[in-house]
Amino acid sequence: MTTKTGESYIQATFADRIGGAGFGKDTTIYKFEKIKRAKRAAMEANPGVELIDMGVGEPDEMAFSEVVATLQKEAAKPENRGYADNGIAQFKEAAARYLKNVFGVEGIDPATQINHAIGAKPALAMMPLCFINPGDLMAQTVPGYPVAATHTRYLGGDVLNLPLTAENGFLPDLDSISDEDRVRMKLLYINYPNNPTGAQATPAFYDKVIKFASDNEIVVIQDAAYAALTYGSSPYSFLSVDGAVDVGVELHSLSKSYNMTGWRLAFVAGSPLVVSAFAAVKDNCDSGQFIAIQKAGVTALDNPGITEKITDKYRRRLNLLVDALNRAGFNASVPAGTFYLYVQAPKSVDDGPSFDSGEAFSQWMIKEKLISTVPWDDAGPYVRFSVTFAANGEEDEQRVMGEIARRLSGHRFTF
Repeated sequence: MTTKTGESYIQATFADRIGGAGFGKDTTIYKFEKIKRAKRAAMEANPGVELIDMGVGEPDEMAFSEVVATLQKEAAKPENRGYADNGIAQFKEAAARYLKNVFGVEGIDPATQINHAIGAKPALAMMPLCFINPGDLMAQTVPGYPVAATHTRYLGGDVLNLPLTAENGFLPDLDSISDEDRVRMKLLYINYPNNPTGAQATPAFYDKVIKFASDNEIVVIQDAAYAALTYGSSPYSFLSVDGAVDVGVELHSLSKSYNMTGWRLAFVAGSPLVVSAFAAVKDNCDSGQFIAIQKAGVTALDNPGITEKITDKYRRRLNLLVDALNRAGFNASVPAGTFYLYVQAPKSVDDGPSFDSGEAFSQWMIKEKLISTVPWDDAGPYVRFSVTFAANGEEDEQRVMGEIARRLSGHRFTF
């Protein structure tokens, strides 16, 4: 059946949260689509020239062999074939051991304070379902990962953006939140080590977050997807701070720290009440991750040395990238964590155009230098380089970084 305008009646039935009758008709080109198009055009215009992709935000290598071997063994067992629901006890227990062994978090009860998730992304999508009513407010740091905010808006809630600036160490200014917003606020989403800035939270900041949440009756969601990937200091957990389990939870993912992005495995840990609410919502959204994958996750979590080896690789690559960019006139330094390097975009290049945004500079880098980055203009003009680029060993890493330095040489950038 079609309407008088010739469209399927389905077009008029779409929910307002995804655009209503206008769904699919928005001609806006979003930044990741712009990046894809620019990369295709650059490769077509420069056949045979390597495009160096520094925008990919996922590990470039396979999960370690012992983790894969566990999956292979457990996948063949009949007892692992069924629904996992809210997760197997072995995975929750391994998660508690991991928190203790890697982050020094004591006293987490795996039965009541941990629940698995099919990746951190759906966990972030479900959290607003636990708390947000129409008119409620969630605060999030920007630039950042928007999933929890998107679902807050889906539910009729509002979102307050807290800019991350270099002047404040890329930490949100909680004091800037008005009394009116504090009254409406239900959730505070933070993410440390932070994507894209690479900043790490301090114990003093977490103390402030906990007091802010307690004083204003707000639930904290700390996204710790990169928690074990740190440089210059030991990994640090929100849950290791006194009072954290009284105000919120921390989300841990095996994607980045164990090269397991496609495996889709994470866990939520902290407040028993929040974990219980999450489990209730999750039970109505999915039937749990494949048990064999959870058992492979146990192998991973019980072997934190895997992450240490991965961290060594990223540290090496970050040092090379910082050197290559600084030789070209940037002011880059190795971040506290993640596998990203977040640098201020230049205002212009002496023998080329001016740049009014991080996106403009990112597009120039793709089209003129065949180097792909991700722009962020939420709190000033920046671009994010990722060191998860494809390279076959240390010699190839050095070759890629040398090629970046060569392509940028001869230019004088103005900041």
